[in-house]
This record gives sequence, C-alpha cells and structure tokens, in this order.
Amino acid sequence: MDVASRLAGKVAIVTGAGQGIGAAIAGCFASEGARVVVADINPATGSAMAAKLAARGAETVFVETDVTDEASVAAMYDAARAAFGAPNVLVNNAGVNVFRKPLDATDEDWTRCMSVDLDGVWRCTRAVLPAMIEAGQGAIVNIASTHAFQIIPGCFPYPVAKHAVVGLTRALGIEYAARGVRVNAIAPGYIETPIAVDYWNTFPDPEAERRRASALHPPKRIGRPEEVGWTAVFLASDEAPFINAATIVIDGGRSALYHD
Repeated sequence: MDVASRLAGKVAIVTGAGQGIGAAIAGCFASEGARVVVADINPATGSAMAAKLAARGAETVFVETDVTDEASVAAMYDAARAAFGAPNVLVNNAGVNVFRKPLDATDEDWTRCMSVDLDGVWRCTRAVLPAMIEAGQGAIVNIASTHAFQIIPGCFPYPVAKHAVVGLTRALGIEYAARGVRVNAIAPGYIETPIAVDYWNTFPDPEAERRRASALHPPKRIGRPEEVGWTAVFLASDEAPFINAATIVIDGGRSALYHD
C-alpha cells in the first residue's frame, strides 16, 4: 500500500468501522498513515475489515466494542493504548437507525436509539479525553446526520439523537479548545451504504428506487462512503487546526435545495 502521511503519527479509533461509512473512514485513515483501531460490535465484519487493512500494509487492530456498555468502551480504549499508545483521534461513527412515528415509539425504541447514537458518542469521548487533554492535542470527529437539521416524518427519535450529537460537538469543542482538543462533526445525507442498498432491495424495482434517490440531489447521484471518509481525514489532520465545534454537511447540496 502506498501510504501517504497526512495522518502519520496518529492513533485513531473508529467506532462502527466494520462496514459502511465507518469502514470507509478506517480505510481512508489507514491510507494516510494512521494506526487504526477498528472498533465494532460485530466480530465478523470488524475482524474482516482489520484484516483487509492489514493486507494493505496498515497498522491496525480489531477490538470488539459495544458503545452502549461502559466496560466494553473502557476495554476498547485500553486495547487501543496497549497496541499503539494513547489515541489522539476518535471517530464516533457507531450508530443505529430507529425510525418510528412519535406515539408509536416505545421506551425500548427511545433507549436503544439514545444509548447508541448519543450516549455511545459521549462514552467513547469520555474515555479518550483525559489523555488528549494531558497531551495537549487531539481530534474528535462525530458522525451526525442531516437528520440533525431537517426532519423527515416517521423517523423519530433518530433526529432527536442527532440534534444532540451536534450540541455535544459544539459544547465539547468550546470546552476543550484551549486545551488543544478539537471536536467537530460530519452530517452525511443520503450515502450508498449497505443499509441503503438493503432499503432499496425492499422495493419491487431496487434500481428504480436508487434512481429516484439520486434524482433528489443536485448532482443527480447520492454520496459515496469514501467522500465522508476523506472529510474525516481532513478534520482529524493537522490541516484543520482552526476548525472546531463545527459541523460539515455532506449531502450534495440537497439541504440547500428549494422544495416547492
């Protein structure tokens, strides 16, 4: 693998890195010289992703991680530190879609969504922050969503969690800016992930549904996971030292499009 150096010397934890956007982020990080901790709840996809990166020459390790469990997150951090030293980059990508009508959502739906999509972000952040503060440098990238800015009926409580992730990003970014820790977020829109493909496959004509989704966007296509990955590389790198408490939207301009 021809390894570039934008992230040379960085130790990066990427949660939910077994597939989709997380896998793309892990791959982009490895390509730029980071040592990557693939943290995923699924041992099959997580270990396969780590093996794929290792086959390309990357320094990587897989750690089975449940972001809803404090002990699991602590064990993940300890494993990362034992393998590569204290992480100075964290990407909080692990997430779960919980889409309901508000009054149809159960307490279990609410708890599941918040435990992964919001509390999981804070658990992992809380694990890495002390060492980042002590070192006087670190970058945290939270994967939010365009659901944090635009509401689609029937998707409750997912947008509530993603609004909160943006708030958490801003609060922590301000709190620790003077200590050398930057906290930013990325808000992807419609991205071609396995979840999206599985959704299209529920239709009688999956390809027609893909075309319909593409037509909603100004570029007449949807996003690719690696387009989120390279943005995460930029935010994690030394190229973005004055970007903090910000959220970058990656949706091809759809959120700026006037709808009549």
